[in-house]
Amino acid sequence: MAKVRIHNMMFYGFHGVYEYEREQGQKFYVDIEVETKDDSMAETDDLKDGVDPAAVYDIVKDITENKRYQMLGALAAHIGDRLLAKYPHFKSVTAKVRKPSVPISGPIDYVEVEVVRTQQ
Repeated sequence: MAKVRIHNMMFYGFHGVYEYEREQGQKFYVDIEVETKDDSMAETDDLKDGVDPAAVYDIVKDITENKRYQMLGALAAHIGDRLLAKYPHFKSVTAKVRKPSVPISGPIDYVEVEVVRTQQ
């Protein structure tokens, strides 16, 4: 197996519990970790057996920028599910979503949700 990580992708999305969050939008930061079922990419040196970071980025961008979720966990889960559906050689996907501007009355850097999805 192999693990590939893509860190700190930034997108502008419209997610949140409150209506103003879903209307005004804000920046979201996403990390993805993909674990493959085997290490055939090392043997074949073929992109179809590995992880194409540009294709993963495009999928995460589409979901984050074109869908709306109230809960960050739902956003992260949908990202993982879509990647697993598209790439059957992925064993698992871990999606971390960070939201820096949250309606919390106190100083914080961000709220982060991590969801792990695995092939059935």
